[in-house]
Amino acid sequence: MLGITQRITVVWYGVKEGYPMKLLTIGALAASAGVHVETIRFYQRKGLLPEPDRLPGSIRRYGQSDLERLHFVKSAKGLGFSLDEIRQLLKLADGTHCREAAELASRHLASVQARLRELHRIEHALQKQLEACESQQGNFSCPLIDSLREQITAP
Repeated sequence: MLGITQRITVVWYGVKEGYPMKLLTIGALAASAGVHVETIRFYQRKGLLPEPDRLPGSIRRYGQSDLERLHFVKSAKGLGFSLDEIRQLLKLADGTHCREAAELASRHLASVQARLRELHRIEHALQKQLEACESQQGNFSCPLIDSLREQITAP
């Protein structure tokens, strides 16, 4: 029996009536992309991946374009793009919409930078609280716990 890697090599050589043969099952596609089958189904429900037709008496089969699209979605997710942003990028993916893609990426970068500033604020606050905890000696109430209680009761 051929391994997944070997099957993928064979898949891309087969051509039927001028179209690449689609020989990957959803499980093989998932394994090739390093995702779970349910991730593929989720992306299909969200309109990020097409759901191939089912031939009569057969299971759905996927091809190289499906694998490439899945890698695109996975890469965009890795950069923190939302599913809506990825959907927009996929609409711009023909290569002629670089300005629009750059605008979307610029907005995303601004959002990432804002989150980083917030994370740095949180980091400094936690460091300050930990330093206060470490400076306490004896049987005193914990400054970190006290600080969190104060934030809960603050208006």
